[in-house]
Amino acid sequence: MIIPAIDLIEGKVVRLYQGDYEQKTQYELDPVEVVHDYADQGANWLHIVDLTGAKDTSKRQLALIKRMVETKRMQFQAGGGIRSEDEVAQLLDTGVSRVVIGSLAVKQPELVKSWVEKYGPEHIVLALDINISDSGEKLIATHGWQENSGVALEGLLDDFASVGAKHVLCTDISRDGTLQGANVELYQEMAARFPNVSWQASGGIGSLNDISALKPTNVGGVILGRALLEGKFTVKEAISCWQNA
Repeated sequence: MIIPAIDLIEGKVVRLYQGDYEQKTQYELDPVEVVHDYADQGANWLHIVDLTGAKDTSKRQLALIKRMVETKRMQFQAGGGIRSEDEVAQLLDTGVSRVVIGSLAVKQPELVKSWVEKYGPEHIVLALDINISDSGEKLIATHGWQENSGVALEGLLDDFASVGAKHVLCTDISRDGTLQGANVELYQEMAARFPNVSWQASGGIGSLNDISALKPTNVGGVILGRALLEGKFTVKEAISCWQNA
């Protein structure tokens, strides 16, 4: 499945380069209009990153997210620095189908596992951003990629398998925002090792060929951000490519 992504800062559509707030591109787009546009092109899901809320949880853009959800044009997954169960509940109350949880899954796995059990694996996405070492270790980065946790991707997923965690959005940081192609080998390996997980591939996709290359990996979804905003291809073209690959 093709999942367009939208990053929001203070109600504006933006794009960060490799997670850096200082390297920000702002687009003159209305987020609600983007929902309608992507839905018109056939998208069934939208991935929302609340970058304002990630920096300051008291400024979470819940009203805007609710307006987007209320279009009822598609389903939504949303996150950005989730730190408490209240925030999970707030997002689910806006009508999003899945809450995306990143650093906390590494820092406080028991807490996040309890949420997977309480709200159901269908409603939680683990967003795991990794740096791959020279020796091939897949180490999860936290806090907007500022810190290396020392936690290996495989070990964390073995742990979360105990509560039936189902959705994992995995980003190879070295590829993010580069449009140089996704890390196909990574997803191939992970989908084979964790077949019960629906993987969402993210980072580096810059052409329709990059989308086609992911089809044999058996990922469940492909997250598209910068390539769509920069007009490398349309949502409609991406969906067609995925269906025909």
